[in-house]
Amino acid sequence: MIHTLFLDLGVLFVLCGNSAFEHTPTAAPAVSITVAARSIQPGELVVLTIDTAVRADGLGVRAFNRDMPAVRVGPLQWRALIGIDLGAAAGRYRIFVDARSGSHTTHASQELVVLARRFPTRTLQVDSAFVNPPANVAKRIAREAREMRQLWEQSGPGPHWSEPFVRPVPDPSNSAFGTRSIYNGQPRSQHGGADFLSPTGTPVKAPNAARVLLARELYFLGNTVVLDHGQGLFSILAHLSVLEVRQGDTVTAGQVVGQVGATGRVSGPHLHWAVRVGGSRVDPLSLLALLGRH
Repeated sequence: MIHTLFLDLGVLFVLCGNSAFEHTPTAAPAVSITVAARSIQPGELVVLTIDTAVRADGLGVRAFNRDMPAVRVGPLQWRALIGIDLGAAAGRYRIFVDARSGSHTTHASQELVVLARRFPTRTLQVDSAFVNPPANVAKRIAREAREMRQLWEQSGPGPHWSEPFVRPVPDPSNSAFGTRSIYNGQPRSQHGGADFLSPTGTPVKAPNAARVLLARELYFLGNTVVLDHGQGLFSILAHLSVLEVRQGDTVTAGQVVGQVGATGRVSGPHLHWAVRVGGSRVDPLSLLALLGRH
């Protein structure tokens, strides 16, 4: 049976299910799965809490055809992070959990019903070189896209953080995640992050402890910092005027990593904050709602 509990005026809900089975029909379930999310829609973070009846030696999680790292957070409890990608189609999906104890493996599963989500459209005027780039930068753009994809495979299985996530700037988000962008009259891909209309020079803080995977200028994103928070979770902080960290550095939550600017494909100064979870594009405000400081 699945129970639904609505919290915080419907912003956060939890699904609890006892989803594993012993060989005898009357045995108590060995594993229970709790699903926490703002909503089950494209671009949302899902936090799984998995409780086992006995201490597991290891635990595997698979969702959306990806293996997700799970970390032990108690003697009989594990946590895994799942991103519902911005481009995920509405429908029924299943999360699979394997709890290993000695030579025995208990299999469990939990269904996720992903609901459709409509995104707004925005129209922007930017330098034409960022809408139809000149031929001489095509190789650079392809190389940078390839390098960014490779970064999502470099996260360690365990988290680098132990404290709640924090906002990188104090200003509110002024451009919704997932917005469909039209640059100079030409449709482009959906907005994979949240924009914060902060003045040039505003300090940009690390949302949480991390190691710096990239800190340099990119064609579209301008001066960019990519942070690996561990457990498959990344922050991308872009369009900076100043970089204050280097590749290979480690940072703590709230540490200044740069300053707001207007570099790359922009219509004015702002911070672009994007989040990846297991390679999926996730709304940063979803991360703050579930794992942030309240």
